[in-house]
Amino acid sequence: MIAELGLAALWLAAALAGLQTIAGFLAVRANTPTALGALIRPAAVVQGLFAGLSFCALLYVFAITDLSVKLVASNSHALKPMVFKLSGAWGNHEGSMLLWVTVMALAGGLIAVIERRLPDRTMQATLAAQGFVAMGFYAFLLLSSNPFERLPIPAAEGMGLNPLLQDIGLAFHPPTLYFGYVGLSIAFSFAVGALLTRQVTPAFARAMRPWVLGAWVFLTVGITAGSYWAYYELGWGGWWFWDPVENASLMPWLAATALLHSASVLAARDALRVWTIMLGVVAFSMSMLGTFLVRSGILTSVHSFAVDPERGTFILLLLALYIGGALLLFGLRASTISEGKRFAIASREGALVVNNVMLSAILAIVLLGTLYPLLTEAFDVRVSVGPPYFNPVGAIFVVPMLLVMAVGPLLRWRQDRFARISREMIALGAILVVALILIAVLGDVALLPLLGLALAAMLAVASFLPLRGRNLTRVPIATWGMVVAHFGIAVALFGMASESAFTEERLAALEPGGTTQVGDWAVTLDAIVPVAGPNWTAIEGQLSARLGDGTPIEMRPQSRTFWAPPQQTAESVLATRWNGQLYAVMGDAAGDGRWQVRLWWKPFVTFIWYGGLLVALGGVLAIIGRVIDDLRARNRRRRAAALGEEPAPEDRLPEDGWPEDHLPEDPAPGPPVPEESRA
Repeated sequence: MIAELGLAALWLAAALAGLQTIAGFLAVRANTPTALGALIRPAAVVQGLFAGLSFCALLYVFAITDLSVKLVASNSHALKPMVFKLSGAWGNHEGSMLLWVTVMALAGGLIAVIERRLPDRTMQATLAAQGFVAMGFYAFLLLSSNPFERLPIPAAEGMGLNPLLQDIGLAFHPPTLYFGYVGLSIAFSFAVGALLTRQVTPAFARAMRPWVLGAWVFLTVGITAGSYWAYYELGWGGWWFWDPVENASLMPWLAATALLHSASVLAARDALRVWTIMLGVVAFSMSMLGTFLVRSGILTSVHSFAVDPERGTFILLLLALYIGGALLLFGLRASTISEGKRFAIASREGALVVNNVMLSAILAIVLLGTLYPLLTEAFDVRVSVGPPYFNPVGAIFVVPMLLVMAVGPLLRWRQDRFARISREMIALGAILVVALILIAVLGDVALLPLLGLALAAMLAVASFLPLRGRNLTRVPIATWGMVVAHFGIAVALFGMASESAFTEERLAALEPGGTTQVGDWAVTLDAIVPVAGPNWTAIEGQLSARLGDGTPIEMRPQSRTFWAPPQQTAESVLATRWNGQLYAVMGDAAGDGRWQVRLWWKPFVTFIWYGGLLVALGGVLAIIGRVIDDLRARNRRRRAAALGEEPAPEDRLPEDGWPEDHLPEDPAPGPPVPEESRA
């Protein structure tokens, strides 16, 4: 009964998405208040509630292991721990798509409830676009990927979840990515709504920016968590392999990063209007492309769902409809988008444009490297594109982007002179050169890691220069967010370069009592013991790792055999120190009583994920800063209304009767004291 309730709720949500779409587009076309227009916000809210009810029903049938539901029988087992039963609800194609559309519907309902900064017509167009996007996913679920399909005869036992997914990472990594993808769908809807009503204004950017920022934070956390999950779960010791499905999550992040900066400039300085609209379309295009790659069956990856090509064709049609339609609309309306305020190349806006160009170029490189093997395979030519392509070609654009990132926040808005910040530029250049020389002299490091380490040192210092000479207690929270995020990039870059430059690997065949050396660690195989888990058995290697004369550390890597479904996995063990990780994997028997043990010493590898979390923290601080700014503006409007005064220009809303693109004039040039960084 619960499964039928979930399916009925899904149908009702789809119907409400249709109502939201039709009513929205008719209201926009009428250009006057209509009865249909009054239905749009309530339809979006109730749609979100029904979609949430449907997903809760799916969670319930997984929690009780209802083996009459085909999806549960195919992806769960009664003996699994509860956390894996619940996370198994989205550890498959149908469930993950239901999670996707549920988050999209809830986000649309939240927009309908809280968003009041846009004119009604633009808001109606935005919700109509959001409903239109949701309709395609509802159709996909109901027509080709029904998550509540019943079996004619209930299964005797479930097939179980892929052992590689039976990890706490499954409960965290996919949902955060989906929240990011859905946030980009909202940005797409805002862009389409602004194009339909020809209102590409700072008010539109201010309304869209929190959703872009939230999506970017979730994507950052999701990619960081996914990297660490793959690093310790797959047992090959790498944190990124340029796998096509890894790239599918990176490409939306690159586009979202460029969109975030562009929307911030439009919101604060009424510039980059065309950039903002175009990037809103591109960012969602990349998330849709990633969905297609993961679910079409054209990729072979440990990350992909590898479903049948018919479903991939359905998603490809949705991709062509949404993105092709948005690009067509952009082409028709681009000439109506005014240029916005101009700015000099030597300005903060100019630096952001340069970085957006670099991010777009990196996105193109990743996209080409991801799709090229698929194109050649169509002609029976198999090629592999990996680090030898991505690393050096990407570095051509990453290096100048990081240099501009170091200097850009020091520039003024609109117009500036590089001579004004010449001291800072000379100091940063000196740090870069000294770091290059010291690292080259003290260690045998390849070119790319050498550049990475030196740039990380320079960027770490540059991140805090916007705070120089300021009262730190009065620095806006959003500025702190920028500082923390940029410092996080430096920390992550340091970890990446260190791991690449200094990693040591050792593959040894040891008998119990045997010892091998990796880096400064002496590792001894004490014993081999069999162990059993809830749905697996394993051969466990009991290792003792000693650093110098320190206390031995116990490490217990396992070679596990799952029986639901049958599969063998290598469960790695990590010993973490402040300056790196010792990584151990248990292999097979090597004969003569010896066992294979693979060891890595990875200096500062954890800084990769520390940096990723710092970047996400910077985004969270920026969100908090924006919320506080909005609350303060609301309070100022209330005080002005109570006193019978007009609100300040920066505090006005569309209903106040002012043009939405009105901005206060920039103050006259004065001392080089930058105000709040809005990028």
